Amino acid sequence: MAKVKPILLLVSVLLSLALVPISHCAKKPVTVARKEDIPYVKCQVCEKLAAQLYHQVQKKEAQIAPKKISEYQIIEITENVCNLKKAEADWILQIDIVEKGDKLELVEQDSEGQCNSECKTIERACQEVMGYSDTDVAEYLYKSKPQIDSLVNFLCKDLTSACRTKIPPLPKDRTPGEPFVPKSSKEAEMEKILKSMEGMPGAPNMKMYSRDDVMNMQNFGDGDGDDDEDEDDDDETSFPSKLGKVLREKESTKSDWKRRMTNGITKTGETLKKHANRVSNHIRQWWRRMKKTSPKKSSKAGKQEL
Repeated sequence: MAKVKPILLLVSVLLSLALVPISHCAKKPVTVARKEDIPYVKCQVCEKLAAQLYHQVQKKEAQIAPKKISEYQIIEITENVCNLKKAEADWILQIDIVEKGDKLELVEQDSEGQCNSECKTIERACQEVMGYSDTDVAEYLYKSKPQIDSLVNFLCKDLTSACRTKIPPLPKDRTPGEPFVPKSSKEAEMEKILKSMEGMPGAPNMKMYSRDDVMNMQNFGDGDGDDDEDEDDDDETSFPSKLGKVLREKESTKSDWKRRMTNGITKTGETLKKHANRVSNHIRQWWRRMKKTSPKKSSKAGKQEL
């Protein structure tokens, strides 16, 4: 048994590093947006948002060619592009807020960085720009098929006031933001995988098995320290199979019923979301037609009375 304990420790460490989603491996400090910085970056965020919408729609069209992209597919992009939990918002992770004189400048980096308060600030500014206009932007992209410049004008000057107001000078006593810290390629890739799996049945149940969890699991050959060498050899040989068995049993007993419920909830949610988007689009289009036709009808009625 003396030989098994070092192996248990080694395997538990490897499990915590290699077999576990990164987002659950370490408790990172919670960061929040710096709302006071938003007025200084809002216009730049809007311009980058417009560019992202244009490129992501183009990319989606290339992926589904020769089929044409639907308005619903564009709505999905506009809904997710400012949400860091979605892959469409990964562009935010590559931006650093840099103080230059009395201004803040958004500087694109070559790789994704750790999401700190600056990352959250850009996300918040993006959400303020988009607001409840995601369906309007999607309709404009779908019907007008604009170039980037036209989309910037529509989103940042016509639809919103993100770039219509003059940017004030930066306060001299502003506390500098955190430095940009690049992610490792492995961490960035793992987060992309987790985002792509979000909503899949069973995916939310992935969790970390800590060293203590592994050491305290049953059926790992725990026994008296006085066992003979033959028993130590047997335990050491059968350890990998016992490890896999215990992990599978522990996961299955806790998540089988959750997977069934998650599957049903996910399908129902997707159906309701699609239906809600369709109804919203129909109502919006009906209302626009009503606004266009109402003045004409009232003027004709007035002429008839005269």
